[in-house]
Amino acid sequence: MTQIHIVTDSTCDLTDAEIKKHDIHMVPLSVQIDDKTYTDRVNLQPDTFIELMNKAENLPKSSQPAPGVFKEIYDELGKDGSQIISIHMTGGMSGTYQSACQAAEMSDSNVTVVDSRYIAFGLAFQIREAIRLRDAGASVEEIVASLNQIRENTRLFVVLDTLENMVKGGRIGKGKAVVSSLLNIKPIGHLDIGEVTICAKPRSHKQVVKFLISEFEKDTKGKVVKSVGISHANSLDTLANPLIEQLRATGYNGDVEMAFTSPVISTHTGEGAMGFVYFTE
Repeated sequence: MTQIHIVTDSTCDLTDAEIKKHDIHMVPLSVQIDDKTYTDRVNLQPDTFIELMNKAENLPKSSQPAPGVFKEIYDELGKDGSQIISIHMTGGMSGTYQSACQAAEMSDSNVTVVDSRYIAFGLAFQIREAIRLRDAGASVEEIVASLNQIRENTRLFVVLDTLENMVKGGRIGKGKAVVSSLLNIKPIGHLDIGEVTICAKPRSHKQVVKFLISEFEKDTKGKVVKSVGISHANSLDTLANPLIEQLRATGYNGDVEMAFTSPVISTHTGEGAMGFVYFTE
């Protein structure tokens, strides 16, 4: 019997139980720490990665899955005529989406590749919508159209506690990093266009929370908040919990999901970072 299969990558913030329950096919990225290569969420877990990163001599490097890995999965899932929707982290931060697109062109299976334009819970929200619609009998076209709508109504902020990893990775000049360190700046970026763009430079964790709450209230005024998620890299006490406390103070009583940031993301953001994402109807 043909069906619609959903494929994603290991940067989504779905739990292992959720992935198994809904038969999601997850393709892991890999992370190289000094001379050893790990497979994300297989022999490398988010909560233990930070310690490994801090002990490493060099900044860890992440690698997207090769097109051949995707092709093998697509060929197997589509051999009975089933359709496949492959939803991945933003193409602006990784070659994973392009790798999936190349595999889709090589495979004889019917594959639709989607650039979520997000990471973490921003990616998870779209996968969950695909699951819901698939199980309700929607077509691939209907699912993709709904994902586009969710994408338009999502906002994701990334807070950096240190610029050290960004400097090591060549994403920011050392001069700027020194100035930011001296001023105790905690840069906040948003991912509205698939790439991180700095939108605020508060000088304390308290100011970070104040800015994020202000944006949340402005964006959600008069709207129904569907989901809120927080990903953190050892910033539970400094950022995540204070943010949740202030969210409750706004009157928001819905769920706030929490996850430890994916190693692939933590490699770029460094320890102490936090992602804050929400979407509305």
